[in-house]
Amino acid sequence: MGEAVRAAETAGADALHIDVMDGHFVPNISFGPAWVAAVRRRTQLPLDIHLMIAQPEKYLETFAKAGGSTLVFHAEATNRPTDLIRSAHDLKVGVGVAIKPETPVAQVEPILNRVDELIVMSVHPGFSGQKFIPEALPKVAEARAVIDREGLSVELSVDGGVTVETARPAVAAGATFLVCGNSVFVGGNVSENLAELRRATELGRRDRSEVR
Repeated sequence: MGEAVRAAETAGADALHIDVMDGHFVPNISFGPAWVAAVRRRTQLPLDIHLMIAQPEKYLETFAKAGGSTLVFHAEATNRPTDLIRSAHDLKVGVGVAIKPETPVAQVEPILNRVDELIVMSVHPGFSGQKFIPEALPKVAEARAVIDREGLSVELSVDGGVTVETARPAVAAGATFLVCGNSVFVGGNVSENLAELRRATELGRRDRSEVR
């Protein structure tokens, strides 16, 4: 793990995105607060903690203390998002909200002015290595339109199946932050892989500017 963190940091990663899964909200189990704390000891990069868990309100403080920079909860996991946002602010960490492929942007639009990040899932959460869902792109564009219209400073992230091929249209649709897993570490050529992804994002920015 330490070697992977160092490789990503050396290659110029902007942040590390950590998927926390509980086997309830999603059908898989992954990293917990001890793992986040171990990553924090290895790097000063921001840690984007994606809480794919039920009852996220019970764990905000734990993951903040473990070293999380931004805590992202799922809109589908709570009926009281404003309380979660308030709690994260009280903990002095960033806060984000994520939506599954079937969840409309309209569901989170009322709280976008209170969060730092919106993650549009481009796969069904729970397992890595899934194929990018093209239907996520109109949702990214819709979210981009809302953010721009309201003048919000919200990071618009796309998470799932991000590759050199899908990064370009994601950025062209309005994404500002891409979560990349397999496409960064495949073959062990982290620097080369990340450089190719960055080139794809630059093309996406060019595409978007041309449309404007």
